[in-house]
Amino acid sequence: MDTTEALKAVYTRPRSLTDVPMRYCPGCTHGIAHRLVAEVLDELDIKDRTIAIATVGCSVYAYEYFDTDAVQAAHGRGPAVATGIKRCQPDAIVFTYQGDGDLAAIGLAEVVHAAARAENFTVVFINNAVFGMTQGQMAPTTLMGQKTTTTPLGRSLEQGGYPLNICELLAQIPGVAYLARETMTSPKRVRQAKRSLKKAFQAQMEGIGFSLVELVSSCPTWWHMKPLEALQWIEEVMLNQYPLKVFVDKLAAGE
Repeated sequence: MDTTEALKAVYTRPRSLTDVPMRYCPGCTHGIAHRLVAEVLDELDIKDRTIAIATVGCSVYAYEYFDTDAVQAAHGRGPAVATGIKRCQPDAIVFTYQGDGDLAAIGLAEVVHAAARAENFTVVFINNAVFGMTQGQMAPTTLMGQKTTTTPLGRSLEQGGYPLNICELLAQIPGVAYLARETMTSPKRVRQAKRSLKKAFQAQMEGIGFSLVELVSSCPTWWHMKPLEALQWIEEVMLNQYPLKVFVDKLAAGE
């Protein structure tokens, strides 16, 4: 057998990812999410017309890793920046990459009103239930009873109220074209997450409105778990609060 043929690479870095080592913590699923988005950009052949919006939090590193044009947005303002860019350059493919602190706390109004206006861009929403970059404080998506650096005894109703389910909130807005919640805890889950991301970008390409994919993600560092334990915790605990579902799919409905 030809040695060169035997060692032929069958799994390589997507063109839409830069050749830069990622700085995420071991076991963090941001890296998987980045790769899935990059694979979708490659497969749809939209890399050269894509503009990424990096936001505040661990998501701030996105502009280092996506080999596309990119803009840094102020905390929570990713959808506002995406709105301006998309309206100025309607032929561009625009997406924001946002964590739960950025999107569901300071940026909640921005994403709700972008959906209400049926803005034609895509949001990749990483939900790991804590503020990961700033030392693991409670986020709007932190579970009841979950311990964080600002809820050392566990989140309580009296102190922090209930967790926000962003997809359920947005599902009632007519301007939403595609809306799904996925996770990345197994190869099967990863493949499904990629399918939803692809459909979200296709909805934007067809110009039918706002699209968002929530990825229920792990944060082993601030959950104080080993990587495999964190994935198990997603399956056994987080998905009870955040069930996986395609909430809106106007592509399938032919709308």
